Order: sequence, then structure tokens, then C-alpha cells
Amino acid sequence: MDSGASTVAELITARWGDDRPGLRWEDRTLTHHEVAAGAASRAALLTDLLPPAAEPHLGVLLDNTPEFPLWLGAAALAGAAVAGINPTRRGAELARDVLHTECRVLVTERAHLPLLEGLNLPGVRVLVTDTTEYDELLTPYADARPDLVRAGPRDRFLLYFTSGSTGAPKAALCSQGRLAAAGRSLADQFSLSADDVHYVCMPMFHGNAVIADWAPALVTGATVALRRRFSASGFLPDVRRYGATYFTYVGRAIQYVLATGPRPDDRDHTLRLGFGTEAGAVDAAAFERRFGVRLVEGYGSSEGGAAVQWSPGTPTGAVGRAAPGLVVLDGETGEECPAAVFDGAGRLLNGDEAIGELVNRGPSPFEGYWRNPRAEAERRRDGGYWTGDLFYRDTDGYLYFAGRTDDRLRVDGENLAAAMIETILARYKGAEAVCVYAVPDPVTGDQVMATIAGSFDPESFATFLAAQPDLGTKMAPRFVRVVERMPVTATSKIRRAELRREGLCCPDPVWWRRPGEYTYRRLTDAGPGNAEGPLAPTRGPSSVRRQGLEPRTR
Repeated sequence: MDSGASTVAELITARWGDDRPGLRWEDRTLTHHEVAAGAASRAALLTDLLPPAAEPHLGVLLDNTPEFPLWLGAAALAGAAVAGINPTRRGAELARDVLHTECRVLVTERAHLPLLEGLNLPGVRVLVTDTTEYDELLTPYADARPDLVRAGPRDRFLLYFTSGSTGAPKAALCSQGRLAAAGRSLADQFSLSADDVHYVCMPMFHGNAVIADWAPALVTGATVALRRRFSASGFLPDVRRYGATYFTYVGRAIQYVLATGPRPDDRDHTLRLGFGTEAGAVDAAAFERRFGVRLVEGYGSSEGGAAVQWSPGTPTGAVGRAAPGLVVLDGETGEECPAAVFDGAGRLLNGDEAIGELVNRGPSPFEGYWRNPRAEAERRRDGGYWTGDLFYRDTDGYLYFAGRTDDRLRVDGENLAAAMIETILARYKGAEAVCVYAVPDPVTGDQVMATIAGSFDPESFATFLAAQPDLGTKMAPRFVRVVERMPVTATSKIRRAELRREGLCCPDPVWWRRPGEYTYRRLTDAGPGNAEGPLAPTRGPSSVRRQGLEPRTR
């Protein structure tokens, strides 16, 4: 393992002359040397294309094809930065992402050209990878070699977009030095080596795939196997095809794999470890029972300002032990929250006082947002880095994730964490996926609404709720929306903002119950505010905004 490299450019250069398999995609295999050579030729082209006075920024609008890591390597060698452009964005939003990050070159493929039709992208040079013109453009640079003169550890390397469920998404900054250090840290933590095969099935425009999967492979010299787009049915065949040993995941990916149904040969594979977020303790245990593969749930704020590292002995459901400087604070008082109290079954009993925002009062590697000082100020305040994520800690100092601060609900003056309610509702036998959010009520402030994917019976659901000892009196959903499949983003995260925005005015069945009643009834077309409808809920934005994460339970 090349543990001494301080830049991504050095890690790319170190693979020059290495003829072992470096990159696999479908039926194509590139050696490490070919990957380094491809990055060098693209770096030379990029250097000629970027105007001298422009920010050295490159937009990449691609699926997970070999061109994506090749252009990451090219940007590193050229001292440029990559903005991963989300192909699920559309129209003015997509144009805004390109223009906000000041990309002067945009690399895409023919499949995504319809997304660019009619967009006003002044001064942006578009390169289409799967064309003859592109091949001809690269030909003069075929003999280029890696050159480290342009790259330094502090050079900007990634501008990766964080959640944009409230307003425009923010572009977080990551330097070459921080990415190289992150890759080295994960490689050490999981004992990854050059003999591993990293399966990259999460989209590379997202930080998870680049930071947690591609970077450690770059550090160790492991093989990278790409999947164009995540496929639950293709997961295990891909693992066997490539001999994959390590992968990362986010969102509902694990749940989708589990939904494919068991087979007698489920343990016939080479995979040994998965690392990610949002699988949840129940699904992680099911994944290990079925496939014999341990999943490690980790936490790192998207912006890099705080991280919690798993270690042997971490309790089930916990992310890891709090490092020096990491504290859980009450957002209103700024005081440290008391330790969590659990019942005999490991259920949290004092969530209202134990759950708070995770704050890093120690050194923070947060490097800021691109052209967004207001958002930076929200993160850096009172001498700490405020993550925007909710946690609680046990008496031994282990931390448990409890959602996003903006996913709190305030019902009758009581603060509730949506993620904690989701943990409880996920126990319901018919629930394949659960999302909890607020709908506004002029009397109580918020009411709890849940969307459940799967089967739903109003009587059994009411009975289930009554049997949950950790379901507080304000936690039970007033409204339940039932869907066949939960709407998700390109990274398999639930489209929480979309569900919240639709509220009761949605095409799916909605069930509700009056205050003090036991049973749920179908919400009729008569609508809110009458004898057959709920008590005066109103349309419009609620007090909670952003997309949250699945909690971990003890």
C-alpha cells in the first residue's frame, strides 16, 4: 500500500507500469497502467481546454462508466476539481449545478445528451465520450505521461453536492490531501489490500462512491469493478463475476438486495465486507445471515467536518465511540444532552432529552462550500462544527444516529425525531420501507405522517402501535400513506421532501385517526376540515425540511 502519498495525483502516478487489473466494467478490463495512461492523456487535454483565467473546474455527467474514474484521475493530475453532476436533475436545476460550480468543461455521454437540450450553458465546452469526435480529440495526447507539477495536497479536487431538498444543493469542497487521507484511513480500518476487488455500484457523482470506495482502492492498488447503475438483481451476479470483496452502499440499497428473495447459493461468493449508511440494524443482521457478509455502518458528515469510526466491541446499532471533541448538544440551550436510557430490549426511553445535534469541538477537516459563506457559517459556529445530524450516546460513549436536525417534528410543544419513529414503525410486519415527516396543523404545530411501502391493515397497525413500549404518546402517526414502492433518489435515499410537499394531497390511499381514537379510517375525498376528514390540517411547507437518514437501533 502506498501510504506515503499526499495527493490523488501521486496515487495515480504510482500505478504507472503496473500491469495488474485496475478497472473492470462489463466485458472490459484496463490494467492499472492503462488507467494511469488514460488519466494522463485526459489531463493533458483538459489543461489545453481550460481557459487560463478560469477556475479549473470540470463537470462530469456520466453513469458509472470507465470514463468517470479516468476523468477523476485526469483532474487530479491537472490540478483541477471535479463536480459530479446528478443525472436525475433536470432543466434549470441541472444548468444551475454546472454554472454554480463554474465548470468550463462538461464531460457526458450520448445517453445524457437529452438532459442538455435547450439549456443555456455559456462558456461550457461539452465533451461526449462515446463518439468518434471524442476519440479524435484524445488522439494527440495518447503519449502523455503523469506530471505531478500541477498538484498539491491543498488543491481543490471535488465539488460534491450535498442534499438539495431545501433550496439549491450546496457544493462541498474536498482537497486532494483530504481524499488521499480518507482513502488511507479506510484502507487501514478495514485491512484492505491490493488483493481486494472494490465493487462500485453507488453512483460516482455522489461522495460515498468516490471517498469510501474508489479512494481506498487507489491507495492500496486494488481493482475497481464498476456497475453502470445500481441493480439489486445484478448485485450478486456482479460480485461473483468480478470476484468482489468490498463494496459501499447508501440509502435503501441493502433493502433492495434483500428483497430479491433468498437462493440456496446466496453464500457462494467472495464478498467479505460492506461499508455504508442507512441499512439499519435489522437489515444489516438479515444481510449477514443470508450472505455471510458483515455490514459496517459508518458515519461521516458529507462535508467532512466530523466522523465516527466503528471499532470492535461497538454495540449493535451504534456507529462507534465518540472521539475527543465530539459531543451531543441540545440545539436550543447548547448544553450537552444526558446519556440515553434503554429498556431491557434495548429501546430508547428518553429520546426527547437524549437526542441532540452532533457537534465537533475538536479539529475539523471541513473545507467549506463553494461560493456559499452563509451555509458555511451555519456549520461553523460557537467554536465547533455543527453537523446537522441528530445522535444520542450511551453511558459508555457510543453514538447512535437519530436522523437530521431538519427532520424534527414539534407536536404539542414536544420535539420528536422522525428517524426514531421510523425505527419503531419499521417493526410493523407489513412495512417494507417507512418514512416519517410532519404535516402542519394550526393547533398543534405539526402532526406526524408516515408513508409505508408494503401491506397495511388499519386494525393490525393500530394493535401494533399499542404494543410498542417506546412509542411516546405524541409519536403515533396521525396519517398513514400507503404506497407500493417508496420514491427514492439516484442514491437510493427516500424522497422525503417530495412526500412532505405532497402531504395529504397525494394519489395514494391515506388513513387517519381522530385524537383519542384507536382505529384508523380511510381519508375520504370530502377533504380536511369536515366531519369525515382530519382536524384542519393545511397545505404548505412544514417546520422540517431536509431529507434524513435511517436510524440505527440498539
